[in-house]
Parts: sequence; structure tokens; C-alpha cells
Amino acid sequence: MRLILLGPPGSGKGTQAQRLVQRYGIVQLSTGDMLRAAVAAQTPVGIKAQGIMASGGLVPDEIVIGIISDRLDQPDAANGFILDGFPRTVPQAEALDELLKKKQMRLDAVIELRVNESALLQRVETRAAETQARGEAVRADDTPEVLTKRLASYRSQTAPLIHYYSDRRKLLTVDGMMPIEHVTAAIDRILAAISDVDAKASKAAAAKRIAKGFNKGAKKGSNKAAKKAAKRGAKTAPRKASKPAAKASKPAAKRTKSTAKAAKTSRKAGKTASKGAKRTARKAVAGSRGRAAAKTRKTAKKTAKKVTKKRAKA
Repeated sequence: MRLILLGPPGSGKGTQAQRLVQRYGIVQLSTGDMLRAAVAAQTPVGIKAQGIMASGGLVPDEIVIGIISDRLDQPDAANGFILDGFPRTVPQAEALDELLKKKQMRLDAVIELRVNESALLQRVETRAAETQARGEAVRADDTPEVLTKRLASYRSQTAPLIHYYSDRRKLLTVDGMMPIEHVTAAIDRILAAISDVDAKASKAAAAKRIAKGFNKGAKKGSNKAAKKAAKRGAKTAPRKASKPAAKASKPAAKRTKSTAKAAKTSRKAGKTASKGAKRTARKAVAGSRGRAAAKTRKTAKKTAKKVTKKRAKA
């Protein structure tokens, strides 16, 4: 669980942060504590911050981001965290988003504790009076005057974060004027709803991955089967193609054979007819010659008779 608590000074962020730490086993990351720890450990970022803090200057955002980056890499932050005191401005929020993106992390929610400033001032006045009544010294930063200045700073610098995270659909608002237990219960309900949504999203993502893997496997198997079928088809295609061709060629061959047979018969008939015609022609010639010879013989006989008759008269 990765959270940011937003709210003006005195809204109860510290109290709710401690309850969340105990309930969810996450760490509370305070920029002030992290800066002091980095300086004490003399880390490269801590050494840079040390000189600036010693001179009373404000630590630049890039140094704060560097410290947060180092802190998020520690094992106890792996389960989640609550950022306390950061971000305070929109540029810091943008830098934090970039950092989390690089670390492949994301915020689960930004919870705003919305309170009435007039009621806050009254609370501080009441608390200061009770402290004095017990004979204890009032903290310098726990007076109405100091709170008024801090509220003005919050409105000018930090309040724009409400719009920033609202536009990114990360902002969830809780009525910080409710009793502490009611505020805690409201935050718990919000976080339970977020966990439920995340669980459903994880299941949906897992189902999508499984379906994608199944479809990929099915497609791969289909492609493999298609390749095998294509390979078998390539081998059998010539045979399959030759069968219809051979089948189709049989009638053609039969027709060709019949045509050849008819042609042969025609040639044979032609030859027979030619022989017959020749015989007939020969017979006709012979007949003609015979008739001419007979006629000649008959004429010769007649002539011979006439000659004989004339000789007889003489």
C-alpha cells in the first residue's frame, strides 16, 4: 500500500499515519526524518543536504527526491509506505511521479483530510488552554498565531495538490472533522475498496494473460497444422491433379482411337470402291471393244456375202 496523506496542519495526519503503519505494516516516510538520517549516514545526497541545512537554506527538490529514492530502496519500504510532508508543491508531485515510474511503482491513493480552518484554530486554542491548565509549557508551534501562518502557507503551496491528484483520479476525501475513530474507519473502508479493485484488476489481467497465451498457442498450433497440411497437399497435389487429367484424357483418347478406326475404315472402303470402279471400267472397256469387234465381224460377213453374190453373177 503506497499512500499520501494531505491536509492542513492540525488535521490529524500524524495520528492517522501511525494507525495505518500499525494496521498495514507499512513505513511512514517523513522528509524531515529522512534528511536527518541521510546527513547522519553521510550518504552522497545527505552530504549535499548537510551544507544547505547548516546555512539555514531550503533543501532543493532534487536533493529531497534523491533522499526519497534511496529510502524507497530499503527493504522495509517494499511492503508500502506513507509519505508525510512530501510532496508539498505540484513540481514536487511531478518529480515524485517520475521517480515512482522509474522504480515501476504507483501510488494507491492520496487521502485528503478535509477540515474547517476556523474549527482548527479553535482546537489549537483549546489545546493550548488545557496544556497551560496542566501547568505544562505550550509548544511554540502550537499556538493560534503560528497555525494561522501555516494555514496560509498550506493554501498557497499545498492546496493545489488537491486538484493535481484529483485530475489523475487518485484523490479520496475524508471528513477530518469527525471523531478520530470515525476518520480511521472511513480510511479503512477506502483502502479496502482499493484492495478489492486491485484484486479484481489482477485477476482480470491474469485471465487476459492466460487467454493471450492460449490464443497464441492455438494460433501456433493452427499454423503448425496448416504447414503440415500444406506440405501433405504439396506432395499429393500432383497425384490428385493427374487423376482428373487422366480421367479426362480417357474419353479423348477413346474418341481419338475411334476417329483413327473410322479413318482406317474409310480408307479401306475407299480402296475397295476404287478397285470396284476399276473393274467396272475395265468391264465397260472390254464390253465396248467386244461390241465393236462383233459389229466389225458382222459388217465383214455382209461384205463377204455381197462379194460372193457379185462373183456368182459374173
